[in-house]
Amino acid sequence: MLKIVYMGTPNFAVPALEMLIAHAAPGALLPDGYEIVTVITRPDKPAGRGRGVVFSPVKQAALAHNIPVWQPGSFKKAENSDALAAYHADLYVVAAFGQILPQKVLDQPRYGTINIHASLLPRYRGADPIAEAILQGDKEAGVSIMLLDAGVDTGPVLSRKTLPLKGDETTGTLTTSLSTLGAEALQEVLPQWISGVITPEPQNNELATHTRMLNKEDGEIQWTTPAAVLARKVRAYQPWPGLYSYWKGKMLKIQGARSLSMDLKDAVQPGTVSIRDESGHKVLAVATGAGLLLVKQLQLEGKKSLSTDEFLRGYAQINGDVLGK
Repeated sequence: MLKIVYMGTPNFAVPALEMLIAHAAPGALLPDGYEIVTVITRPDKPAGRGRGVVFSPVKQAALAHNIPVWQPGSFKKAENSDALAAYHADLYVVAAFGQILPQKVLDQPRYGTINIHASLLPRYRGADPIAEAILQGDKEAGVSIMLLDAGVDTGPVLSRKTLPLKGDETTGTLTTSLSTLGAEALQEVLPQWISGVITPEPQNNELATHTRMLNKEDGEIQWTTPAAVLARKVRAYQPWPGLYSYWKGKMLKIQGARSLSMDLKDAVQPGTVSIRDESGHKVLAVATGAGLLLVKQLQLEGKKSLSTDEFLRGYAQINGDVLGK
């Protein structure tokens, strides 16, 4: 019976773990079955206003199934990599684990280290591939099952699975969809990989594109940006870091919007707000570097999220103001 070590942290990594747990018995996925000897996740950390310790979604899922959880921290420390080797696992499966594994670790299992990456590699290597697919206006997204090497998402690919995009996805909703797709892809690939019928496909580095981890400052709107780009950012930056500007010194989060391509006949300062009627509802029309951003849902600092209709009942004076610091 094979021994598998699973490594992951956020919600994205839960469906694949649940799939492995459900199919561990002999004949369900592999002829002789397998055992998940431990689940490795990032160390617990305090979160929220109370700063209470919160378990990662992967830890919660593992504990719910009585699977041992190990939280060693960095595998660059020799004592951690040596302790991992002591499991004598045949395969490591990784999904959004949150650290780059050294070659010493990747070489330990005889079937290597399989990773679920949320893009169609070599496109969008790196930390935020899902947000990047939305930002770029892609017509499809997907997952790649790959073998990890010492680079960042540079290893050979075992399988890709695509998902058409409708154009209304947020990073939050697309993450959920791709996590399910990743579990399906792993279920298909694992028996083929263990039986030796898959030949890993080297990535074409000339086609590679890269992403970086988003930070809070990325969400601040530069109103000289074209409206079409800002509309994609509204979706790409949900739930993190959110897209926001400032009005009268308070943060104003833009949570629902679309772009309107039009030439502004008069010279209008980017960030200038006007009010338009659309199908019986009011929207804020904010001038941008190209076209208008039509805002349908927003949240003023310290207040709850509101539709523009609701917002304007209390803040109609926003009409004509210029957003920004």
